[in-house]
Amino acid sequence: MSVDAKQTGIRKKGSKAQPAPKAEDTSEAVSMDEVWIEGGRKLRGSVPVSGSKNATLPILAATLLAPGIYRFTNVPNLKDVSTMLELLSLFGVRSKRDDDHGLFVDSTNARNAEAPYELVKTMRASVYVLGPLLARFGEARVSLPGGCAWGPRPVDLHIKGMQKLGAEVEIEHGYIVARCDKLRGSHISFEISSVGATGNILMAAAVAEGETVIENAACEPEIEALAQFLVSTGVGIDGVGTPRLTIHGARHLHPADAAMIPDRIEAGTFLAAAVITGGDVEATNVEPDHLGAVFGKLEEAGAEVYVGERSVRVRAPDRPQALRVATAPYPGFPTDMQAQFMALLSVAGGTSVITDTIYQDRFTHVAELQRLGADIRVEGNTATVHGVPSLSGAPVMATDLRASAALILAGLVAQKETRVSRIYHLDRGYERIEEKLQGLGAAIRRVRV
Repeated sequence: MSVDAKQTGIRKKGSKAQPAPKAEDTSEAVSMDEVWIEGGRKLRGSVPVSGSKNATLPILAATLLAPGIYRFTNVPNLKDVSTMLELLSLFGVRSKRDDDHGLFVDSTNARNAEAPYELVKTMRASVYVLGPLLARFGEARVSLPGGCAWGPRPVDLHIKGMQKLGAEVEIEHGYIVARCDKLRGSHISFEISSVGATGNILMAAAVAEGETVIENAACEPEIEALAQFLVSTGVGIDGVGTPRLTIHGARHLHPADAAMIPDRIEAGTFLAAAVITGGDVEATNVEPDHLGAVFGKLEEAGAEVYVGERSVRVRAPDRPQALRVATAPYPGFPTDMQAQFMALLSVAGGTSVITDTIYQDRFTHVAELQRLGADIRVEGNTATVHGVPSLSGAPVMATDLRASAALILAGLVAQKETRVSRIYHLDRGYERIEEKLQGLGAAIRRVRV
């Protein structure tokens, strides 16, 4: 696709590379807002689901691969998206919103630069620039990632994949430093399925010489969306959506348009909110095929699930039933829904067991749910949740993105007022969630403190 720069409002520059601007340290520049909730209202109505954050971030990074102007639609207005665009600006990539959810990106004058700690530490997905930088410029210097506070998520698979493609990779003073004369196709077999590593290797292999095969590739819809986008830029990829991807590297890529897929985790969060409050909610702009495991558990909990072509309606029981939940790679139950279901099951009838097989220590929300009266015991990567008749509002603190959502769900059903602080985590992945919940009848508001 070729979009004229006049359409975008992005002014073209000459080919001479400009010095990379200093990255703003966003670690302290976070919102001090809180979300206050008066619980006890059943949610009812319809709510639109935004575009997927986890699909948008790697696709934005992929614009580094081919110079030109891209137009994206259904782009969520989120802190993580802003952070990725700020990171790309350090490489000379310019961007402009054309409405709330439209975005033009111009990578014509992209240059190599460092992905600094000040930005990368705020969002783990920043490591997605490693593959595109290496592929286009033959070298990359990317800080080791940061992001949510819970537990390490090592980048070993990213590094090993780049080495298999012919790069020399070292860790120097907290940075991943990769160099290559030319990337060459290879056979890469992941020990564990990794969304991030699959995406990064996909992008690097897009211009590698020859054929690359990725075994045990992640099958998540966000990876499928990235692969389809790369295909639209001129890459040949076989097996999209399966655990075996074959990438036929292309010498020349070109810009392409893309519409971001709906955010399946946001959709699942609203449906869980309907069940925890005993409500009746329809989520629109949804891809139902992406939510099969979540639907199954909602039905096991006693909810009625009605699936439309692009919508899902959930009618809740008087009280959800206890469940056994184990997270797993897609199409299994998503780890990004574990915290929300823990909140839901804290008021279920009976005892539930939740095991997170993806991350061993993703239970930082437990202590805060306990402050609301939840009866939860954790041993290793398994939580036992004894459902209680009701929760009681209290001040709580969000520790990561999905923990934020879990605390809001708990607050929706808790007696009296719940105040959730450190909601800058929430703004990384949920677009105007308090406004959307207000539209469903929740007594919720954002307060500057």
